[in-house]
Amino acid sequence: MSTEEYILSDATAARFAREVAKYPVDQKVSAVMACLSIVQDEIGFVSRASEDAIAAYLAMPPIAVYEVTTFYNMYNQRKLGQFKLNVCTNLPCQLRDGQKALNHLCEKLGVDEGGTTADGLFTVQKSECLGACADSPVMLVNDRQMCSFMSNARLDELVDVLKAHAAAQSAVKN
Repeated sequence: MSTEEYILSDATAARFAREVAKYPVDQKVSAVMACLSIVQDEIGFVSRASEDAIAAYLAMPPIAVYEVTTFYNMYNQRKLGQFKLNVCTNLPCQLRDGQKALNHLCEKLGVDEGGTTADGLFTVQKSECLGACADSPVMLVNDRQMCSFMSNARLDELVDVLKAHAAAQSAVKN
């Protein structure tokens, strides 16, 4: 699906309806984050066209949906690699090698910050505070798994494990 078109399917509309039903009728816009997550789960990212569809469904201004999408780094505004690696670079983590961890990952994977590897496996991004300053450098894998004390050796090991996981998944599919 391109970023220029998005058609709200009946199944997706039904999922939206289940989320909207959790709120009072006059507060259905409260379901915006859930709807964004549903779209991201469905197509892998949140396109501008899907934001417009969510806005229409929730009867809210498109800019209000866009503001939510751009505020939270858990919403991908473009197709990313299979593994999204967010490294915290806020000041407390900076003081404990957060930027060095980000630089090491970028160098190891041959990408600039925000880039995706040619094989489509990894996207490396800096992140705002992940709330684990005492464990830095810290990172989040695919918005789900927190990794702490990420030395260069641990980063290398993580990349190797994720590559092996992707290879195993590929082998199962074939």
